[in-house]
Amino acid sequence: MTHAGPLTDDIHATLQRVYGYRAFRPHQQDIIEDLIAGRDVFVLMPTGGGKSLCYQLPALHRRGVAIVVSPLISLMKDQVDALQASGVAAAYYNSAMGAQQAREVLARMHAHELDLLYIAPERLMTPAFLERLADIDIALIAIDEAHCVSQWGHDFRPEYVQLGQLRRHFPGVPLAALTATADQQTREDIVRVLGLGGARRYLTSFDRPNIRYTVLEKHKPFDQLQRFLASHENEAGIIYALSRKRVEEIAEKLRAQGVDADAYHAGLPAAQRSRVQERFLRDELQVVVATVAFGMGIDKPNVRFVVHYDMPKNIEGYYQETGRAGRDGLPAEALLLYGAQDVATARSLVENNNNPEQRRIEVHKLNAMTGFAESLACRRRVVLGYFGERLEQDCGNCDVCLDPPERYDASEDARKALSCVYRVGQRFGVKHVVDVLRGADNERIRKLGHAQLSTYGIGADRSDHEWTSIIRQLIHQGYLLQDIASYSVLRLTPAARPLLRGEQELELARPRVKAVAKKKTSKAAAGQGPYDESLFEELRALRKRLAEQQGVPPYIVFGDATLIQMARDKPLDETQLLMVSGVGQTKLDRYGDEFLDAITAYCLADREGGTQQALNS
Repeated sequence: MTHAGPLTDDIHATLQRVYGYRAFRPHQQDIIEDLIAGRDVFVLMPTGGGKSLCYQLPALHRRGVAIVVSPLISLMKDQVDALQASGVAAAYYNSAMGAQQAREVLARMHAHELDLLYIAPERLMTPAFLERLADIDIALIAIDEAHCVSQWGHDFRPEYVQLGQLRRHFPGVPLAALTATADQQTREDIVRVLGLGGARRYLTSFDRPNIRYTVLEKHKPFDQLQRFLASHENEAGIIYALSRKRVEEIAEKLRAQGVDADAYHAGLPAAQRSRVQERFLRDELQVVVATVAFGMGIDKPNVRFVVHYDMPKNIEGYYQETGRAGRDGLPAEALLLYGAQDVATARSLVENNNNPEQRRIEVHKLNAMTGFAESLACRRRVVLGYFGERLEQDCGNCDVCLDPPERYDASEDARKALSCVYRVGQRFGVKHVVDVLRGADNERIRKLGHAQLSTYGIGADRSDHEWTSIIRQLIHQGYLLQDIASYSVLRLTPAARPLLRGEQELELARPRVKAVAKKKTSKAAAGQGPYDESLFEELRALRKRLAEQQGVPPYIVFGDATLIQMARDKPLDETQLLMVSGVGQTKLDRYGDEFLDAITAYCLADREGGTQQALNS
């Protein structure tokens, strides 16, 4: 077995030597230690939070090969390229390989020469492949993008359901299920389908504080897009649109305006899609305009912005897609352009689903997405609240926080709304509660006898829109729960009691027309501190040359965050360079001399320039 170090090696030493990191992120060490000890784990960790390390590092500390189930060929290739660049024996086995290449990978697996093997679920679960594995030591099995097993998930894939048989086939092998995007129902479904009832669960924060969320009501959307892109010159970004036709139109119009953009959708030839993706990964293309067919498994860390030209159908998709920005932890932006027509379009797509149960789930998710777009509360609170995480204070890095709406004492309105939810038995959704509050006279209210309730008509002075906004804010702030498993009915949470009893006051936001909050954040604001931008550009150019020589994307050499730290600390020897986050032993051996030479030459030239300037003055 070609391990990066002995099985008894300390995991901190492996973290430093292979990955170039000096400390684990939250929960990583516990997850890694569980897997090394042979325990199953369920991991929910946001994009860019370090999920991959949780199964890659244990693979280097357990006997045998780790089998990693991955849904996309592009994801496998990116992960394997990055691992190989760090000196790890990794390979993938998928339908894109030639026959000879596939035979070589299988031969390496049978010769115990691999630490990790990435494979698609449908190929893994064939009887022939399962038979191969019967004679091989398996270190662990990791199921990435595990939300794909769940019909509650936003990206259900029937081929993933077969993975439920893995526990029966490999009873003694530790199993890890990992996802960045899953609400409570999806999590329970993953655990049930994969037989992970005894697994330890690790739920890290969904928060990505480096991403700024902004929502703009659509008004000449292409002009809004142009203004946004003007503040992101020479930065990489993704623009999502719902239809293939719109994707091509936007890409064409951007090129006509001098923006380096290209289109990507499932209707294009495979070779063209591959070319667009490769150019984007290699920093040769600035902007990709795409349907949601693009992005899963794109490990490019220096995506600085994601724009949704149309509203997504659910918060899970929106969260996952915006999470493709700022994976390196540096400041990034997520802009959503939202219009009433978007809701109608998305609703028509949802209603085309012939499965009534699936349609009901999708309608709930669309309503939650609409609530986010129309929210007058902190955007991050809304997103985190949807996933069951409560943020104790506003984030300070979204359009609502940076340009706050007018607020008012809504204590009385909140009590009316909460009382009405209680009076209707906590068995109805938003629309019915609003109808009762406003004193609507319709057949459903008459049939249920709700016109006799004490809360009937007590909110007649406010419009449908106002009451809907109030109820949505109460949901976002944790006073009400929308129960997706029970037809989206509203239920009171324990936090509602003191408010109802008059022991607490509450301020809410008044509905208003939104505007983009203009405030540029530099990369230095992400905890990197000021750095030498001229040296950073020189190091970027060097990285590009080295990447082109090796035929890999530039971030495989080093990420932007690593180059920024080099440009800040200016290491001049190997010991100092190893102190830079992202520089491990293999990368030091492979690239250290070139980067140290570049930094030394820059510092000498800078010093000589300063001396000459002093003499001249």
